[in-house]
Amino acid sequence: MSDDIESFSVMLRKALGDRVEQGASSFIDMMAEHAVMEFPYALPGLPLRLEGRDAVARHLERAAGLIAFDRMGAPTVHPSTDQDLVIIEFDGFGYGVETGEPYDQRYISVVRTENGRITHYRDYWNPIAVLRATKGAAYVDALVSVDAGRD
Repeated sequence: MSDDIESFSVMLRKALGDRVEQGASSFIDMMAEHAVMEFPYALPGLPLRLEGRDAVARHLERAAGLIAFDRMGAPTVHPSTDQDLVIIEFDGFGYGVETGEPYDQRYISVVRTENGRITHYRDYWNPIAVLRATKGAAYVDALVSVDAGRD
């Protein structure tokens, strides 16, 4: 696809434009020290909320052992009436590190910025896509087929 973007940080910098310092080289660099990141659809055992840039960095290091990203889709940006708040839709593509299963995810992120840094990032994603990539298609199919015969 010609709309693909190599990395998450490049995609996010493009989506946020002048809302973040353009010299920030990574997602963590774009975050304020006191930033909050939330995952409303997190799987059991994963955090729903992280407080502070260091906590986000540690979480992302652990997550890198689960899913390897190949590329990101071009973002669709939905500005709000609040100049510091933006909603971003984008796709992420990769594979489960242990399973090799494909990871095709659609994200909706609600991002608040202040003084060139991200202060709040709420990340919505499909937990079934995560399970498929990390546990395998057979695992997810078995979960889904439990109710298949019921009316």
